[in-house]
Amino acid sequence: MKKQTYPKNAWYVAAMSEEVAGSKPLGRKICGESIAFYRSHGDEIAAVLDFCPHRGAALSLGYVEEGLLVCGYHGLKMGADGKTKEMPLQRVQGFPCMKSYAVEERYGFIWVWPGDQSKANKEDIPHLEWAVSPEWAYGGGLFHINCDYRLMIDNLMDLTHETYVHASSIGQKEIDESPVFTTVEGDKVLTSRYMENIMAPPFWKAALRGNGLADDVPVDRWQICRFSPPSHVMIDVGVAHAGHGGFDAANEYRAGSTVVDFITPETETSIWYFWGMARNFKPNDQALTDAIQEGQGKIFTEDLEVLERQQENLLAFPDYDLLKLDIDAGGVQARRIIDRIIAEEGAEQKTTTSSAQKSAPLQTISF
Repeated sequence: MKKQTYPKNAWYVAAMSEEVAGSKPLGRKICGESIAFYRSHGDEIAAVLDFCPHRGAALSLGYVEEGLLVCGYHGLKMGADGKTKEMPLQRVQGFPCMKSYAVEERYGFIWVWPGDQSKANKEDIPHLEWAVSPEWAYGGGLFHINCDYRLMIDNLMDLTHETYVHASSIGQKEIDESPVFTTVEGDKVLTSRYMENIMAPPFWKAALRGNGLADDVPVDRWQICRFSPPSHVMIDVGVAHAGHGGFDAANEYRAGSTVVDFITPETETSIWYFWGMARNFKPNDQALTDAIQEGQGKIFTEDLEVLERQQENLLAFPDYDLLKLDIDAGGVQARRIIDRIIAEEGAEQKTTTSSAQKSAPLQTISF
């Protein structure tokens, strides 16, 4: 049996709201589960196993009609509860109920719970203040990347790579020269790096100009990475004119943002990466939002080849004991939390299975 590498009893971002529109469903694999997302009655989001009980066709290849998901192969109509509602010239009462998923549309994203549906609690979806406050603006996108989701967590919890992978945008030698501090609070990991009295790199010079600030003076720069299960990373980043408090500087001296990273496993070696940047200065400047989104998209594109080639190497050399350095502390601590959660899920599943077997009635078998 293949070892589970990601928590399943958790809320993951499965799609952006605009990806599921009109009568066209969206098929997407999340944590190994093939799921069809669609707009049901009242435009409510629904999610069912992407499998037609008739001949096994992918329901996501069909269409939505009067709130029901119609299989594009022979016309079977599926409800949001996973039950077959209709099929031409057929009585469908005896058709098996397919798996449906707890799903919620919130903050412009579609969240799904791929694990034990009885444990899904919508109150556990994290609150995103930047998504509901008019003082913030957000722009982002989606990448499909062929790598283990934990490699992306490593990448985001240690930003030393910026000096090398993103040398033309956000990288600078002062990143390497500044120490990283890592703390763990329960299931959350925080790594932070502060750089004082340096010159801003190109991306942050543009951000300073976007906030009406001079870009040719020394700045204080910060990088504060926050991991929370199952695989979310929020990073407070920015610069402020030197001597005005750094991260705590007033808006008239700083250009700061939160880098948004929702990392959703597709399989053991592929992910859906929902990225973006939220900022709390000039939130109504759409041109600035577009420019930042374009710049950030180019930056993240530079990570893609690195991560995919890294995954290829790790598959080719599975027994190699990788080095662990001080800068890896954030990623290491995040992995420990993930491993513990996976182990707890496995123990719960084993206990549930054992209890079910013990409570099952004895059967007499005749030959």
